[in-house]
Amino acid sequence: MLHLSDVRKVYRTGAFTQAALDGVTLTFRDNEFVAILGPSGSGKTTLLNVIGGLDHADSGDLVIDQVSTQEYSDRDWDTYRNNRIGFVFQSYNLIPHQSVLANVELALTLSGVGRAERTQRAKAALEQVGLGEHVQKRPNQLSGGQMQRVAIARALINDPEILLADEPTGALDSSTGLHVMNMLKEIAKDRLVIMVTHNPELATEYATRIVSLKDGKVTDDTHPFSKDEDVREAKPARRASMSFLTAIALSFTNLMTKKGRTLMTSFAGSIGIIGIATILALANGVNAYIRSVEEDTLSLYPLSIQTQGINIAGMLANSTGGDSDDSNSASPRPTPRADAHETKMMSRMFSGVGTNDLKSLKAFLDSAESGIAQHVTSIQYEYSVTPQIFDADYTKPRQINPNKVFSSLGMGGNSSSSLMSMGMSTDVFYSLPDDLELVKGQYNLVAGNWPQGSEECLLVLTGSGGISDFMLYAMGLRDPAELDEMIKELSENKPITVPSDSKEFTYQQLMDARFKVVPAASFYE
Repeated sequence: MLHLSDVRKVYRTGAFTQAALDGVTLTFRDNEFVAILGPSGSGKTTLLNVIGGLDHADSGDLVIDQVSTQEYSDRDWDTYRNNRIGFVFQSYNLIPHQSVLANVELALTLSGVGRAERTQRAKAALEQVGLGEHVQKRPNQLSGGQMQRVAIARALINDPEILLADEPTGALDSSTGLHVMNMLKEIAKDRLVIMVTHNPELATEYATRIVSLKDGKVTDDTHPFSKDEDVREAKPARRASMSFLTAIALSFTNLMTKKGRTLMTSFAGSIGIIGIATILALANGVNAYIRSVEEDTLSLYPLSIQTQGINIAGMLANSTGGDSDDSNSASPRPTPRADAHETKMMSRMFSGVGTNDLKSLKAFLDSAESGIAQHVTSIQYEYSVTPQIFDADYTKPRQINPNKVFSSLGMGGNSSSSLMSMGMSTDVFYSLPDDLELVKGQYNLVAGNWPQGSEECLLVLTGSGGISDFMLYAMGLRDPAELDEMIKELSENKPITVPSDSKEFTYQQLMDARFKVVPAASFYE
């Protein structure tokens, strides 16, 4: 049983809207000859396409053997069209370069039927419609009535339960049309035949039921379905299963029907594809190599220009107390008149401090006349603004950046605490470059996404997935009180109690860490 429930279909072209089906509700019996009448544009062909699965309704439901099609997948629709529906079109829709036999065999080919069985069943179907002597002819060698009979044989070859005919006699003369109608009437004895026609005389003479449509609505039904009538059990679905070798053979046959065109198209296409592929490969390879060199160079050896520069080499040399470079001084060394003399370490260090006008430099780099863009991968500006970052626990706020956890050690005191306070970096947060592509090329993203805004940060792990315990204390994943206690014991020269456990975390636990940034202006009154 086939049932349509409140089916609606609307076509839209720009601002114009046409309701092809407007709330159609119909139930068809398993075997009857239904003629659908109506003026042009009333929705007859749209209704036929919805029933056949060639088009889908905007709303409503198509129920097949008590099974709704609302949840049908593409594969389910393919199976329905190939095994349960037979189509007979007004324009025949035969493949012109294939024989009559091959046209009829096509439906069996899609169902995966073997070659010998396909040929036998196709010949029997053509004999049934009176075309047994024309199996090797092409469609253009047949008359209109013969081509329509080929279309009917093709529609019936898979033994469908429903036959849909769209104006089957529209392109035929009257005598041939009557012959086709007699065939359809005979077919309707054991299956459902739904025919769209403009000819009310043919519908009255041959159909067992006439449904009239107007403006997408059913206006008349001569034999409506009654709820008291028996309904058969749903039939098992038959899946289409054309083999891979059959698909290859069918494709090869189609290609060989136009050998010259196929060869010329293949040759021209090959030249274009090879040329484009070569150019793209060369361009992409060169660009990738250049970009890789630029990124590696900038990442490993960035050029940094600061507001002030210090002669580090001179400071380190003078810190040893040596004066071997005094001979290079601009002023001659005075003749020693005492046992010791002054070595100008601080004077030389501060005399070597240079000041750069970075404001003017930035304006120059941003201008078009600098021409710097073609020589660099990225230009990054950083300002002397340290973000004041706290943990997200408002009950016990703890400053994380700049981290003052080692401030109690000081720069003086015993040598061990002084060395530790100087050698231990307390920075937790670092600024990312504006061009994240420079970072993406050096790291693998294992969880989450790359930062998109200033409220997001990136956690960097070691190659083996390690993260320092100092970072864990800052993130609150280890109890910060442990670190406070160790620093307190160190500053008081007491035995230090070191945690013995080693923690492991999931990526999600790490990404769940939250911090609070306090604007610098909030520290002033």
